Amino acid sequence: MQNQIEAWIDETIAAHSHLKKSCACFERTFQGYYPFEFLEDSYFVVVDKLPKPNFPELRDLGLSDFLDAEFEGITYKNTYFITKGHERNMSLHFHELVHVQQWKLLGASAFISRYIQEMGSYGYMSAPLEIMAYDYQHKFERKETISNLLHSIAIEM
Repeated sequence: MQNQIEAWIDETIAAHSHLKKSCACFERTFQGYYPFEFLEDSYFVVVDKLPKPNFPELRDLGLSDFLDAEFEGITYKNTYFITKGHERNMSLHFHELVHVQQWKLLGASAFISRYIQEMGSYGYMSAPLEIMAYDYQHKFERKETISNLLHSIAIEM
């Protein structure tokens, strides 16, 4: 299943490659949080509708609610997709960049496996990977200092 999902992700990212924008454009906004090199190798795409893998096997695993939910963003590897109208929402970008780091730390296969397991066991709002992203997002919104954010995410993984 992970291989099928990863192939779909790679195809989806490739199909949107002409729309990808580097997150290096957020260097000033995220100064002190994300290093420039990380932002430079992270990308976002603005879309009308978020791409999600709609495989019957995922629905069989109890992920229908997640697949049918309307979100503002979703991350695949080092690229995240956000819906039109939310491209200036820096909190959303911050949240999705936490997921980029999670993907980098775990690798695609392990991230996919863990995310599916967490969605099935806990649901979206209680999934540990999501809780982590929301916690850091809220710290950013409160302008809290987070020393060495990428390392902090690694420790929590």
